[in-house]
Parts: sequence; structure tokens; C-alpha cells
Amino acid sequence: MADNDRKPETSGADINPGSRENLRKAADELLKADRAARRRAAAEDADAYAAFGEEDGADEAEGAVFGDMDTDSAAAGSIIAEEIEAIQAENSDMKDRLLRLAADMENLRRRTQREVADAKSFAIANFARDMLGVTDNLRRAIEAVTAEQREAADDVLKNLLEGVELTEKSMLSTMERHGVKQLAPEGERFDPNFHQAMFEVPNPEVPNNTVVQVVQAGYSIGERVLRPAMVGVAKGGPKQAASEPEPGPPDAEADKDA
Repeated sequence: MADNDRKPETSGADINPGSRENLRKAADELLKADRAARRRAAAEDADAYAAFGEEDGADEAEGAVFGDMDTDSAAAGSIIAEEIEAIQAENSDMKDRLLRLAADMENLRRRTQREVADAKSFAIANFARDMLGVTDNLRRAIEAVTAEQREAADDVLKNLLEGVELTEKSMLSTMERHGVKQLAPEGERFDPNFHQAMFEVPNPEVPNNTVVQVVQAGYSIGERVLRPAMVGVAKGGPKQAASEPEPGPPDAEADKDA
């Protein structure tokens, strides 16, 4: 029984030669497939490495390009900043020039207005100064006839005197319309800016420096004196009131009175 249960032993001599050949071919195929797989894997690794290298190169090239662009941008920004600074400086200079020009124009306008006003005020100054002799002669003609002579004169002389007086009055009125005023300061305080003292009159009843006689009337145009009034002033009388300023340079009140 025991002999029947034991399996028969086999050796290499019992394997079919055809099967061996098939096994050998299968092993060769497996080796070839493994080698091919290894080669493909190596090739893929090489391609991947090459692609990675190319990508790195592209990154480096791109970095170089962007680096150049950054450099160019920095240079352009510096140039723009310089141009802006130059424009701002030029703008400041132009603004200063315009302000100076505006100030000069304003000064010129004011000066022109003042000159025009002076020209209007004093346009007839020379003519008025020449006409003063005519008014003086008219006044002398009137004063040449005394009050007694006037009373005793006939109608012809009276009419002549009235005509001379009307002529003088009309001339003074016309001159005043053009800014020329007569200075007849009798009874006023002596003002050296408008009066010229010719002599002194002793009079204890009249305050000192009071104009008591007008020898020749004066004339002014605006604030300018064409001719001071020639006067005689009182001497020996009481002093001027304390509230009244002594003769001297004209103050605001004197200018107002003038």
C-alpha cells in the first residue's frame, strides 16, 4: 500500500524538449520586453530632463528680458522725473514772471490813471497862469474908481464899471469850473503855503498873523498853487487861540481848508 501511495519521481530528462524551447523563448521575450521598457523609461527620463532644461533656459531668457525691461523702465522713469522737475521749475519761473508782469502792469495802470487825472486837472494850468494878468487888470480897473467917484459918476461910467465887474465875475466863474480857484484870504490866518507876506500892519485889536489886506489875489488849481496871494498881516495884537495851530507846514486841517 505504501508503495502504491508514493508518487513517482521525475527528473529533467523527463521534460519534453519542446516545452523547454518554449520556456526559453518566453524568457527571452520577457528579457527583451524588460530591456525595451527600461530603454523607454530612460528615454522618457532624458526627454523630461531636456524639457526641464529648456524650461529653465526659457525662464532664464525671460528673466533676462524682464531684467532689461526693468532696467529700461527705471531709466525711463528717471528721465520722466527729470523732465517733470524741469517743467515744474519752468512753470515756477513763468509764474514768477507773470506775477511780476501783472504787478508792473498794475503799477503802470495806476500811474497812467494818476497822470491822466493830473493832466485833466492841470491841463489849463499854463493858460490859467497867463490869464491871471487879465484878471489882475480887471481888478485894478475896478479899484481905480473910488466909492466917492462911483457915486458922483454919470450913468455911462457906472455902466462901464458894472460891465467890468460882470466880466471879472464871469471870468472867475469860468476858471473855477475848470478847477482854478481864487485865493482871497482877508481875515484868515496867514498860511505860508498859500500866502506871501508883503508887509506887517500894527494892529493891537487883530490877532497876530491875521491877513488884514490882500495886495494881489492868489490862485490855485487842485492842490497846486498857481500863485500865492500877496498879503499884509497884522502885528502886535493878541496871540492866536491855543486851539489854532501856529503857522507852519500844512496839516490835515489846513489841507481841508485849502
